[in-house]
Amino acid sequence: MRLERKLGFYEKYIKRFLDIVLSLLFITLFFWLYIIIAIIVWFKMGSPVLFKQCRPGIVKNGKETIFDMYKFRTMTDEKDEDGNLLADEQRLSKFGAILRATSLDELPEIFGILKGDMSFIGPRPQLVRDMVFMTSRERMRHTARPGLTGLAQIKGRNAITWDEKLNWDLKYIERVTFFGDLKILFETVAIVFNRSGITDGENATVLDYGDVLLKTGKISKERYDILQSKAKALIESYEKRKYKWRD
Repeated sequence: MRLERKLGFYEKYIKRFLDIVLSLLFITLFFWLYIIIAIIVWFKMGSPVLFKQCRPGIVKNGKETIFDMYKFRTMTDEKDEDGNLLADEQRLSKFGAILRATSLDELPEIFGILKGDMSFIGPRPQLVRDMVFMTSRERMRHTARPGLTGLAQIKGRNAITWDEKLNWDLKYIERVTFFGDLKILFETVAIVFNRSGITDGENATVLDYGDVLLKTGKISKERYDILQSKAKALIESYEKRKYKWRD
């Protein structure tokens, strides 16, 4: 499957320049905040201070890429008597809940913006195990650089359904403009202060797309298992290429 989309002048020539300038400015002005949060996370939960996860990145040569997205850690590593990690709700620390409620756990992503993995505005990078369950049309969202915030976030964040979320992402890539991005940025700030839509109302974290499809009967258990295996294989392949490059 080859994904292609024609980019406008702003998205092709200006958006990345603004991302570099604004991310450098933000990191310079708020480096002290990164240090304070890192110290508190280390004191409350120990190391590592950062949480790393593979996410689908922007399309290159017609195919999705994968990159490492970093956040401040919000959960402990508590396990049950059998050595299995406890449920997210049990591992989410009090300070971690505060970081999530204020979106301060997202601050390390600014370095990802500077690096070029992300943008300030764009479809939020979902999990690789979410990507494999998307249709060809839904995966067009990956033709835009993944964002710190996006249209789906100001339209309900995690309080809306997966279908609504993906449709808003597709709506965004129809016409990417400077004033559209500016509007999303300002509305995101208001939402963060209101602390709305952080979870889906039932879980500390939102259910994966594949889990929702399985739960609602839109996909068979056999198909679910096949696509989960595909996601695992994609991540393993990415990790092998990454460490091979390092060596």
